[in-house]
Amino acid sequence: MAITQTPPRWMARWLIAAGIYNLLWGGLTVLYPAWLFRMTGLSEPTYPFIWQCVGMIVGVYGVGYLAAAKDPIRHWPIVLVGFLGKIFGPLGYAIGLARGEVPAGFGVTLPTNDLIWWVPFGMILWAAFVRHRAGTA
Repeated sequence: MAITQTPPRWMARWLIAAGIYNLLWGGLTVLYPAWLFRMTGLSEPTYPFIWQCVGMIVGVYGVGYLAAAKDPIRHWPIVLVGFLGKIFGPLGYAIGLARGEVPAGFGVTLPTNDLIWWVPFGMILWAAFVRHRAGTA
């Protein structure tokens, strides 16, 4: 796979989409922390400010993705942090589900919050690795 100096446009487009998605999801969660719980029929959190903090973190990731979209290969550490979150989030959910600590309905967020980003983020990270090994980073 030949990597040019300028990263392919699809990388920036995916990161822009991830940035916008995270800003919207995070903003909605900060402003209306019960939305996901009501949508899934789960009990609302006793301490909604904790869930609002989750929304804030997701929104901050969105800012990072938008910044990384300017040069995805150069800003690979931002992509890596997001990729790790998108791996460990579903892993934590699976562990919590197996232990009976997380209701199954909470998994409704996994496809859009995590799973759809695995391939493009992984491909960006691979391209950054290849570029680095070639000495052109």
